[in-house]
Amino acid sequence: MRLVFIHGPAASGKLTVARELAALTGLPLFHNHLIVDALLAVFPFGSAAFVDLREAMWLDVFRAAAAEERSLIFTFHPEASVAPDFPARVAALVESAGGRVDFVALACAAEIVEARVEAASRRASGKLSSLALLRELEAKGAFAYPPLPPPAIAIDTGVTEPGDAVRRICDALELGAG
Repeated sequence: MRLVFIHGPAASGKLTVARELAALTGLPLFHNHLIVDALLAVFPFGSAAFVDLREAMWLDVFRAAAAEERSLIFTFHPEASVAPDFPARVAALVESAGGRVDFVALACAAEIVEARVEAASRRASGKLSSLALLRELEAKGAFAYPPLPPPAIAIDTGVTEPGDAVRRICDALELGAG
């Protein structure tokens, strides 16, 4: 079982790259908003129940996938409401089942994030899509998060098109087309 763990800030292209990677490799895409959106229907973002259930549900999916030797792609936005040890717990869970986690770091310059954040596609999918809110959250430290494990590959999506990013990921992780 392999978990391709794509992480980066808001509007860095995680879902765009992950969708193209899934299409090319045939790996299922379990993006973080599947759980976030489900929980937001009931609980406010950041509430104790939301935080506890979000991490438990993410981990339950990884545990079940590992048990069935199902590889997958996951997207993750490091932010303060997620336990600092979450990535390490994910890696430990997958590795204890004989699997492997490949961390993929996406990043881009702040001005590119700011230009992308209000895109219609972000609004349509319920993602953070307000530049004013992004700046407010940044000022409040909402995106403060300890460093994640070293990535197998890091890509600047401000200068790399999604298709090129996917090809670089496939090469670095030795992933073939599905």
